[in-house]
Amino acid sequence: MGAAFRKFCAQYCCCCCCEDDDDDEKRPILGNDTLEYFNREAQKRRDQETNLWSEPGDPSHSERDDDRALYNLLQIRSKKRQGSQGYRRLSVDIEAMREVRREVRDKWKMLLENLGFMAEAESLLTVSASASYDRMRNAPAARTLLQTLHSETSIFNSNEPPPERYLFILVRETRAENFFSDGTSQFLYKGPSNLPGCCRRFCG
Repeated sequence: MGAAFRKFCAQYCCCCCCEDDDDDEKRPILGNDTLEYFNREAQKRRDQETNLWSEPGDPSHSERDDDRALYNLLQIRSKKRQGSQGYRRLSVDIEAMREVRREVRDKWKMLLENLGFMAEAESLLTVSASASYDRMRNAPAARTLLQTLHSETSIFNSNEPPPERYLFILVRETRAENFFSDGTSQFLYKGPSNLPGCCRRFCG
C-alpha cells in the first residue's frame, strides 16, 4: 500500500490493514533456513577455491591421502589459538600444500589457454563440491587423457594419482567434447617428440 492510503486508514478506519501491511513489509524476504543454505553454499565455493580439493565431491576429504593430509592440518589448526606459535607453524604447512595445488592449476590454465580456451579457462578450472560422476560425458576418453598427462608430462609432478578435479574439467563443456574427438590423438603420444607445443614444455 502507498503511504497516503496507510495515513488515511490510520486516521479514519478502525481496521488493522495498516498494521498488517507494516508487518508484511518488516518480514524478511528470505527465511533463516534459506539464508543459512546460501551461506553454506558460499562457504563451500570459497573452500574449493582455497584448498583445490583433489576429490571435490568428497565432503569428508578422506578418500585421497593428499586431501586427508590437508584436511587434518586444517582441523588441527582450527583448535589452536590464532596467532600462537602452533597456529603459525600449521599455517606454513597448509600454505605449502595449497601452493603445490595452485602451481598445478596454473599449469592447467596455461594449457587450456594454449588450446584455445582463452575465455573459458577460469570457468573450466572452477569445480564445485556438487560435481557428480553421473553427469559425466566422454569420461573414458577424459580419464585416458588425464592418465597420459600424469604419466608422461610434469603437469602434476607427483607420483600420486592425478586429482579427480581435472577429470571434471576435461569433460564439462561441449567444446571439450569436440576436443576429445578431434584432438585427443595429439596427446596419446609415446614420447615428448609427439607432443603439441602447448604440452611439450611440461615434459619431464
